[in-house]
Amino acid sequence: MESKKLVPYSVYIPQEYYLKLKAAAKERKASVLIRDAITMLCDGEDAYKLGYNRGISDAAKVVYDCEEAQMIAVKGKDLGSILAEKIDLLESK
Repeated sequence: MESKKLVPYSVYIPQEYYLKLKAAAKERKASVLIRDAITMLCDGEDAYKLGYNRGISDAAKVVYDCEEAQMIAVKGKDLGSILAEKIDLLESK
């Protein structure tokens, strides 16, 4: 982090993550973890985008490969394909 001056910022998160952060804070990792994540997101670093896109791709593959979703057809296309295409649209460019 370049600047030594840090500015407080409040964020609302689900209780499940609050409890995990609280546990991480005992080891003094929570603030650094959150600062790094915000920095990567705001600076558009490739590590964040690559991880996000990988998650989207993996989710689309799971839906596409689902046998039950392949058994249902909508307008001549199986449901797995339709949903996988929609999920792929979430990919960050």
